[in-house]
Amino acid sequence: MTAEPAVMTSWAAEVRRLADQRNAVILAHNYQLPEIQDVADHVGDSLALSRVAAEHPADVIVFCGVHFMAETAKILSPDKTVLLPEPEAGCSLAASITADDVRAWKATHPDGVVVAYVNTSAEVKAESDICCTSSNAADVVRSIPEGVPIFFIPDQFLGAHVRRVTGRDMDVWAGECHVHAEISPAELRRRIADEPDADILIHPECGCTTTALYLAGAGDLPRERTKILSTGGMVAYAEQTQARRVLVATETGILHQLRRRAPGTDFQPITDRAVCPYMKMITPEKLLRSLRDGVFEVDVDPEIAARARRSVERMIQIGSPSRGGE
Repeated sequence: MTAEPAVMTSWAAEVRRLADQRNAVILAHNYQLPEIQDVADHVGDSLALSRVAAEHPADVIVFCGVHFMAETAKILSPDKTVLLPEPEAGCSLAASITADDVRAWKATHPDGVVVAYVNTSAEVKAESDICCTSSNAADVVRSIPEGVPIFFIPDQFLGAHVRRVTGRDMDVWAGECHVHAEISPAELRRRIADEPDADILIHPECGCTTTALYLAGAGDLPRERTKILSTGGMVAYAEQTQARRVLVATETGILHQLRRRAPGTDFQPITDRAVCPYMKMITPEKLLRSLRDGVFEVDVDPEIAARARRSVERMIQIGSPSRGGE
C-alpha cells in the first residue's frame, strides 16, 4: 500500500469503521509494521495482548501477529471469533517442536515437568505442565521443586539464560527463532565498539545473550547499562530512560514503540537485518481484508484448548508479569 498520507488516513478510517461495525478489537504485536501498530487498539507482546482481549467486550479479535499468537488468544477467549489476517504467518521457533517431541520426553521422564515458552503451538502447550514468558521464565523454573526433572522448550538461548540465572539443571530443546539467533556475538562486539557509551537492550532469545553477559561480567560492558529484557520490558525501559543512545538486539519492529515512548532517545538496532518475514506478512491491505471479509478464522480443538489453558493459568497463579511476555 502506498505510504501517501491521504491514502493512509483513508485506510485507517476504513479499518476503524469496520472494526466498530464488527465489534472487533485489533491487536498488534510489537514486531508489526508501524502502520499496523498505529491503527491497533492495543500493541504489545503476545500473551499480554491475549489477556487484554480476554477481558475486552469485543466479539471479534483481529490478531496482527503470527499463528501461535492467534491460537493463544483463542485459548483464552474460546467464545470469541479470532481472525489472523495472513494464515501463513508462522514462527520458526514454534515450528521447531511438536507435541510428539514433548510426549517422547515425558515417556522417559514420567515425574518430570515440561516448561513451555509461550512461543509454542496450542498442541505443545496442551502437552506441557506450565507456560512461561521470557520475563518470568526464571521464576517459573524456581517454582518447581529441586530434583524434579525439567524440560524447557523450545528456545535454547532463553533456556540457557534461565539455566544460568537459576542454577537449575534442565533439558533444553535446541530450538531457536532464526531472526534472534542471527544477532551474533561478533555483531554485538562490533556495535559496542562503535557505540561505547550506549545502553544495550538484549532479548534473551538472541544468539548474543551469553556473550553480552560474559562481557558485562568481565567489565568490558557496564553492568548497569546492559539489560536482558523481554519486549514488554524494553517498552517499560523506554518509558523511564534518560539515555541518549540505546542499542537494541531484537526484531526491528520494536523500535517504533521505543521511539514513541522516548522521542528524545536515539534507539538503533544492533543489526537492521533482524526482520521477521512472518511478522511482516501482515500488511495494511490484509488487515483491511480481514475486517471486511471476516478472514482468516483461527480455531483450536476445545479439548486441546482446555489443556493448554491450564498450562497458562498455572503460570499466572505463580505470578505473571503485568507487562512482559516474549
